[in-house]
Amino acid sequence: MPHSSKQLTAALLAHALSLPEAWEDHPWGENVAKVGKKVFVFFGVPDPRGEQLMVCVKLPRSGVSALDLGYTEPAGYGLGKSGWIMARIGPGERADLERWKGWIEESYRAIAPKKLVALLDGAPAKPAPAARKRKSARRK
Repeated sequence: MPHSSKQLTAALLAHALSLPEAWEDHPWGENVAKVGKKVFVFFGVPDPRGEQLMVCVKLPRSGVSALDLGYTEPAGYGLGKSGWIMARIGPGERADLERWKGWIEESYRAIAPKKLVALLDGAPAKPAPAARKRKSARRK
């Protein structure tokens, strides 16, 4: 279905931020989602007219097939060599929201620490280790 890029971006960002310990940042004027200090999805600089959607994700599993789509290309700045894919949708074009959500999750899995990926897969959260009590050994 044709989309409003603002609505689609909001839905994709909400999905990204629903992943364990994901958070939003704005380096270089871009909207990104990070886990820890690492970006796992770039949304680019917001289009003031809301006409174009841009998403850049790391796709180690599905990147080759994603590049067969007419609206994707290897990401710039040398990121394409590491499996990053840039997807752009213009006004009136159809966007597959579920596909893009899957790409965001694949990118998260490629970037996030294994313990967080395990949470995504339904593993129970491990409790923080209990603080060790110091034995105060006083010598007399």
